[in-house]
Amino acid sequence: MQCFIPLPGAKSQLLPDAFTNPFDYNAHPLCIAAKAQLEKYLPAPLTMTKGKMYGILVVRNSTGDIGFLAAYSGNESDNNKGIHFVPQVFDLTNPNGFFRKEETQLNKINQQIKQLSASKGLISLKLQYDTLKKEAKQKLANAKAELHKAKAERAQKRALTNKRETLEALIKESQTQKSNFTRLKKRLKEEQQQIEEALAAYHNEIERLKRLRKQQSALVQKQLFDSYVFYNIKGEQRSATEIFKHTNARVPPAGAGDCAAPKLLQYAFLNQLTPIVLAEFWWGPSPLNAIRKHNYFYPACKNKCEPILGFMLQGLTTEQTANTQTAAIAVIYEDEALAVINKPAGLLSVPGKEVEESVLTQAKSLFPKATGPMIVHRLDMATSGLMLIAKSKDVHEHLQKQFLSHSIHKQYAAILDGRIEANEGEINLPLRVDLNDRPRQLVCFDHGKPALTKWQIMNRQNGRTKVYFNPVTGRTHQLRVHAAHHLGLNTPIVGDPLYGKKANRLMLHARKIEFVHPVSEKRLSFTFSEEEQGDWNGI
Repeated sequence: MQCFIPLPGAKSQLLPDAFTNPFDYNAHPLCIAAKAQLEKYLPAPLTMTKGKMYGILVVRNSTGDIGFLAAYSGNESDNNKGIHFVPQVFDLTNPNGFFRKEETQLNKINQQIKQLSASKGLISLKLQYDTLKKEAKQKLANAKAELHKAKAERAQKRALTNKRETLEALIKESQTQKSNFTRLKKRLKEEQQQIEEALAAYHNEIERLKRLRKQQSALVQKQLFDSYVFYNIKGEQRSATEIFKHTNARVPPAGAGDCAAPKLLQYAFLNQLTPIVLAEFWWGPSPLNAIRKHNYFYPACKNKCEPILGFMLQGLTTEQTANTQTAAIAVIYEDEALAVINKPAGLLSVPGKEVEESVLTQAKSLFPKATGPMIVHRLDMATSGLMLIAKSKDVHEHLQKQFLSHSIHKQYAAILDGRIEANEGEINLPLRVDLNDRPRQLVCFDHGKPALTKWQIMNRQNGRTKVYFNPVTGRTHQLRVHAAHHLGLNTPIVGDPLYGKKANRLMLHARKIEFVHPVSEKRLSFTFSEEEQGDWNGI
């Protein structure tokens, strides 16, 4: 097996009792050792035009030897020398395969559409049509002006005579001019219709080709995902089409099956290799939109990989996310209208799909007479800090209006996993959800919502930086993305499993909130400092 790479000293390592949970893990020492060996064959980061996600799967072969497999995400050909990456689950790049042949046919249709859309005949007709419409509009305007002028002149003549012959002549003149105007409109309309019919012939052919392209593309996609057949350790097999049929998506997203993790497991199962631990890491420059940092380990993506890995991992015992005892919210302030509470890290703001316990459920117990939605705003599950609880619908609406108008001021403390040299500034990067990997957010200048954060450095120590964030807007993961993105502070928050490195907790705390009381109309300010958090290990 060319792809099996021996891992010296692996037998002396303590092996885990369960396989990696691809969506929530700390890289095992075996993976770190394998990564160090793989790096010798990877391109120098500074020479790369774009980064890439690589994967490592530590395995045991039939003779008990421990080694690792390597893979990369994507379906391009392997250009690295000296190492054999595991093959694609389905090789799109095979020039003799059905996909390339169908792709050639689709490209021909695309070329036909492009040629027709840019043809001289179509361009000439469009120009003629635009010119004719413009000229027709002017001719009709001139003709109407002549009609009005002649009508006015006839009115003057009628006022100066009562001769029957003259009056009859004026009536005949009016009828003739109206008839001429009607004929002019008809002729101009017929001229336009002739060009419209010629244009329609072009447009109909273009639309026919687009429908044909859509139909053929759908057939190719169906055939393609039928060809992505995945295995698990029990020897069962299932196509991507079958796997995604039972998800909300119904159909596989583009690129499903081309990520590193499915490739690695596929090769292991097909070659009787026993998976031990898995890890994926980014190598090279960061992409423009998503947050991927050189040398950082990342969990598998949700949209494309979760359904596939859910099938492939059947029969394997995987690590479970540690069950930590849920802490209770602490009431900082309370009156008849509202409450200010401190949320511990690890507690949801509202019930989730799998976890019911949340700020909302606890608030309902603490304030049984409260009505309405109660939760005015949210904090990420991993974030601790101050939240407002409304005890009535009217108070809830009043406070939400303050959030919408940005009149509520919030301040967060964070520990960044690196040293920031500047002392203060602001970050203005628009955000939107990563549709392929919820709940991750992307920086997107085309479709993102405006997101503005002001920041100030409080302390630097031991290669880390304490910062106060003052968000002007309140987008999902705003502070986490603005901290980690290379166009922001380029330094993730300590303990951020999505945008940085996993740790005991996310070092982000909502320490201060200021708002106008909906009843008293007084501006109130509350602070629960990060040092008061029992699990805050700041600098």
